Amino acid sequence: MKIVYSPDHALHDPKTYFKGGTFHEPQEVPSRAEALVGGLKEAGHEIVAPEDFGPAPRAAVHTPGYLHFLETIHARWIAGELGGKEVLPNIHPGRHMSSMPRGIVGEVGYYTTDISAPIGPSTWQAAVAANNVALTATRHVLEDVPAKRAAYALCRPPGHHAFKDQAGGFCFLNNIAIAAEYARGSVSRVAILDVDVHHGNGTQGIFYDRADVFMISLHCDPTDFYPYFAGYAHERGSAAGEGYNLNLPLPPETADDAYLTYLEEALTALRAYAPDVLFVALGLDAFEKDPLIGLSISTKGFSRIAAAIARLDMPTVLVQEGGYNRDYLGANIASFIAGFEGARG
Repeated sequence: MKIVYSPDHALHDPKTYFKGGTFHEPQEVPSRAEALVGGLKEAGHEIVAPEDFGPAPRAAVHTPGYLHFLETIHARWIAGELGGKEVLPNIHPGRHMSSMPRGIVGEVGYYTTDISAPIGPSTWQAAVAANNVALTATRHVLEDVPAKRAAYALCRPPGHHAFKDQAGGFCFLNNIAIAAEYARGSVSRVAILDVDVHHGNGTQGIFYDRADVFMISLHCDPTDFYPYFAGYAHERGSAAGEGYNLNLPLPPETADDAYLTYLEEALTALRAYAPDVLFVALGLDAFEKDPLIGLSISTKGFSRIAAAIARLDMPTVLVQEGGYNRDYLGANIASFIAGFEGARG
């Protein structure tokens, strides 16, 4: 399997993490990707660098105003002497306010969903690099779809909480959505299977009214878990996309055997949809020892999950999302890739 990785992820090095009413040690840090790539190298995988796809794939998913915001806001924030070295919101529009403000403070709130995506001096460059990682993996799979290739995109920062015009949940550019939209230029139907512990709310929002991108997310029940306001079973899509969004919220602490039962429902739906290319939003934060504490998947469990997905026998792009226990990330990604490759033969 081709493994795509860029060291430019380290350009995004957040110093702020706000959760539960207080500040904590940041979890989405450069050592996450370093642990992942270290585990893959130890397992003997070859790592390749991404190509530069330019701005067009990003512009096909995200709005012009939002892209301009991401690229320029840090420099404008510092020039405005607004305090702090990272861009953070202190107000959001709320359900009864929708106008776009002219000032920087309001702009930051308008283009973010929460306070967990601080923007530093080189966040934009790191996000673009992650996007190119996902696109390079996608191009590799698209080169020969009948051969049912697979590739892994080691993306950081992650992307599945980013909407077309909002950052949030550690995410800025929605890597998997951009890759899926890019693939649609070559194939008719794609599917996204999100196995991160958190619901892929940004990805769902981007494709919610479309039938050519089938979105499935297995995640910890959002009743009392991020992102709280999305990820429920009744969210089935709208307009042309009605019926093409499937959420499978799982009880907290769901472990390997029960998870695989839920996963089979998702795989059955994927077989029926029969996409030309499958994208997997690969979050390793479903791990039983992850600090964000949601589900209880073991290291061996990741191999079993990967094998079940691989047995779909579809061209597959694995796109890295969450996973925050840096002591185990290397072992967990190696287990997932081994399980996938073993099932493919």
